Amino acid sequence: MESLFAELARQASANARREVEAYAREIAELEFLDTNSRARAETLEYALWFRRRTIELSPDNSELSDDDLGYIAAIGETRAAAGMSLDARQRVLRLHTSLMLREINEATDAQRGVGVGVGVGELMRMMHWFAPQGERGIRAYSQGFVTALRHRLPYVEQAALLARSLLKGDPISAGLASALGIELPEHCAVTVIRVPDRPVGDRDLESEIEVLVKTHHAPITWWPGKGSRSGELIALIPLRPAAPPASTGSGNAETVQPHSVPDPVSDLVRDFAQALGRPCAAGTVTSSLSEVADALDLARRVSRAAPLRRASARPRPHTMSDVFVELAVADAPFVDAWLRAVGRSLRPGPDLVVTLDAYYRHDMHRGAAAAALNVHPRTLDYRLRRVRELTGIDPGSTRGVRILSSVVTRRLSEAWH
Repeated sequence: MESLFAELARQASANARREVEAYAREIAELEFLDTNSRARAETLEYALWFRRRTIELSPDNSELSDDDLGYIAAIGETRAAAGMSLDARQRVLRLHTSLMLREINEATDAQRGVGVGVGVGELMRMMHWFAPQGERGIRAYSQGFVTALRHRLPYVEQAALLARSLLKGDPISAGLASALGIELPEHCAVTVIRVPDRPVGDRDLESEIEVLVKTHHAPITWWPGKGSRSGELIALIPLRPAAPPASTGSGNAETVQPHSVPDPVSDLVRDFAQALGRPCAAGTVTSSLSEVADALDLARRVSRAAPLRRASARPRPHTMSDVFVELAVADAPFVDAWLRAVGRSLRPGPDLVVTLDAYYRHDMHRGAAAAALNVHPRTLDYRLRRVRELTGIDPGSTRGVRILSSVVTRRLSEAWH
């Protein structure tokens, strides 16, 4: 055996012990390794086995066998069955990889220290083996992990794990999606439905979320608010590119429009709002699967700027193009304060915010707005005159549309009055 591999063999036991100690020290979920002697021995046995197999296989660039991969998968399954989280699993894999690379560097330095040169060929063979076989090992470990999750967790919790793993860019998401029978597309609509504080007597939403997951067959998770009964429903809704019109003669699918709202998104928002039975607001952003974390941040901001709607009002998801003024105003405190002052001036009037909301949602069509409000068009006219009297702004003017529509959206985004 050549020098690098011989040095790694000499240090295998010490390096395996160091890995177990690092797990107990750096990963909170594995602190029990300091007190559970059986679990510590099993973890040490696996760490030592992997190092020995690395030393046996890497000189000849031999692959991990099916039995090897089966053993690695069994370790992943055991850890998931014991309750290890996806975050802890990811930290274990990162720490293991980091320590293995560190050991190779230390073995190289040790040989140099005693005057034994380590050839470039040895290092190249080791690294040439380590990358692809390490990837195969991680896949096997993840497959075992997913197998245990499938048996241990209800379907809805698996869907929540899939949503969170996609948002974190965790490679295990592919295995979770396969276990759930969900095909991961190139694009999805990251949708956030904001739910304000609910009364203490309101039921929990587990059953409603379960129905959504099974009906829409999408990764969905509930993100609770801090110290309250508020929260956000986060869904990653797969988007299938529409076929192009026949007249184009093109075989390529259309590009997903970033500011459109696909039907599956509208359907999910409608279903959740009806099940919730309380005002909520939705924001959605289309994104490639590799950029969903950034899309979540924007969809969350859109949902917070979007107006709250009752289920009876058929709430719709908003895109950035719907609330871009409100998003810009949020970063300009003095403008925000001014719009709030204009909003306060509407309080003496009868339902003026709701009236303006209907007026602008129906493109300032008097008849349609009055019908939506269930009032006579003359009553609508009276309310619009009252807005002009209280604010000095004509609701039907270009200036009025720009200012008052922003006021309405901000008022409705904060609370339902």
